[in-house]
Amino acid sequence: MALQNFQYDIIMREYNRRQSQVQHDLEERRAEAFARVPRLLEIDGEVAALSAQKARSLLQGEPGSVDDLKKDVSALSAERRSLLKKNGFSEDYLEPHYFCPICQDTGYADGQKCSCFKKAEIELLYTQSNLTEILKKENFEHFSFDWYSDTIKNEATGLTARETAKRAYDAAVNFVRDFDRRSQNLFLYGSTGVGKTFLSHCIANALLESAHCVLYFSAFDLFDRLAQTAFSKKPETDMGDDFIFDCDLLIIDDLGTELTNSFVSSQLFLCINERIARRKSTIISTNLKLEDFSATYSERTFSRIASNYQMLKLIGKDIRIQKIFLGGK
Repeated sequence: MALQNFQYDIIMREYNRRQSQVQHDLEERRAEAFARVPRLLEIDGEVAALSAQKARSLLQGEPGSVDDLKKDVSALSAERRSLLKKNGFSEDYLEPHYFCPICQDTGYADGQKCSCFKKAEIELLYTQSNLTEILKKENFEHFSFDWYSDTIKNEATGLTARETAKRAYDAAVNFVRDFDRRSQNLFLYGSTGVGKTFLSHCIANALLESAHCVLYFSAFDLFDRLAQTAFSKKPETDMGDDFIFDCDLLIIDDLGTELTNSFVSSQLFLCINERIARRKSTIISTNLKLEDFSATYSERTFSRIASNYQMLKLIGKDIRIQKIFLGGK
């Protein structure tokens, strides 16, 4: 996904800040070096004069004199390096010290985004996803099937909790693999503590690593945000709800734990419907049973989910409680 305009502006403001910092630091180093070694200032003036003379020679079609000018500039450069070293400075002390030498703090190299820009994109997306810290622990690498029983079974499918978890895990991996090829949505449901949120975090981490725009909200925070934009005047810098509707992946966690009313029900339908229309992927997790979900958010909302989402049920014992009994392991 291309960055939103305001996200791009955030990154470019940082590059502008870096350029200003580099120039400020260079001016301070120049002032220090010139004060201690006045000959360095003279060399700078002589190099500038020779460079101007070289430009005039090229414009006047006198290539023969250019070689002599190059030799003179080279000799002055060698003298400058020698003076710097002799006086305890590094040879590049009077050169800009860029944060990124590849793009010289412009964000672009050879007409393409520099690797530092791509890194800044990922870091920004992580920060704005609301998941920065948690994804260090909750990702595919740390997903374990050991917490799922081989004896507890889903009566409807006949699969054990572990087999059910493996199916959900495979679906999550496929979700990431096919993410850029097709629009897809997941509805994760089951009792408390069976790994629904963890699995959605695994997906979020994988997509953020590939510089996709992921937003995570608990149900309470999402509807609080939607209420703020619906009932209050937005500042000019506020993107409103559009970022929620247009991010690559929206994760709505713990749906059903918020205080549900007509506003919440209507906003959920709006959010789901708008993202389906824009072909943007969404993951919803809930502890509610399917029949309770339909009763809480309306049959219309449930119908949209049932016809556009892959439904994944997880079963088993509460993993958080299991970890407590095992001393947090």
